[in-house]
Amino acid sequence: MLLKIAIITCLGLLAVYLVNSKFSRKWIKPEEKFPKAWKKLLYKNVSFYKKLPNKKKKLFEYKVLEFINNVTVKGVQTTINDLDRLLVGASAVIPIFAFPEWKYKNLDEVLIYPSTFSQNFETTGKNRNVLGMVGTGFMDRKMILSKNALRKGFANETDKRNTAIHEFIHLIDKMDGKIDGIPRILLEKQYTIPWIDMIEQKIEEIVKKQSDINPYAGTSQIEFLTVLGEYFFERPLLLKKNHPKLYEMLEEIFDQDLDGNKIIANHNNE
Repeated sequence: MLLKIAIITCLGLLAVYLVNSKFSRKWIKPEEKFPKAWKKLLYKNVSFYKKLPNKKKKLFEYKVLEFINNVTVKGVQTTINDLDRLLVGASAVIPIFAFPEWKYKNLDEVLIYPSTFSQNFETTGKNRNVLGMVGTGFMDRKMILSKNALRKGFANETDKRNTAIHEFIHLIDKMDGKIDGIPRILLEKQYTIPWIDMIEQKIEEIVKKQSDINPYAGTSQIEFLTVLGEYFFERPLLLKKNHPKLYEMLEEIFDQDLDGNKIIANHNNE
């Protein structure tokens, strides 16, 4: 009996060690220079990058390169190119740009599907209405994105939507152990209750069709965070005009001031 307990205990400790080892793996620091061709692609396709002062552009390039060096981005039933990889990297960096030490240690791989897919990851047949997904279970530590949605998210800057940024905010939310729409790893404790109260108020407005916020935000507080994150990074001035208190809260969460033509990280990225 004692031997059995000892074996179970050892197995439990081993499991904890393996999980912690996986999450604490060191990211490789980029040693190569950011290619000039990639700079042109970012400047042409990512308005967030384009609006940064030159010093901040260098940091953005470094973080994108670091992400691409540490997270596999590959196509499934489709081919992808440097632009696709850069757009994925940009989507990862934009919401955490004010936190230069941030690492997505809960992600190993981003799979790019050609178009929409089903909840069962099928790319043909019915019920293919998924544009992006953060994997769970056997798909844990993976993200799936539609290539069409990835590119459209950066091509259209007026629709308040960016699927890839949406999914990376889910990952940020997940970093505290659960996806619940409360990114405790970024949101200081004193703002948690005001954030929850604001979610309830805004969801009620969405349900009553008294809001310009994407109705999908009204389905849960989990989706509220990600949809509002899209709005914040795509149309910050409009969000500030229509929902000033909500803008202030998102500014607090992401530690970025997007008011005006330049992106200004607040106190964490000076």
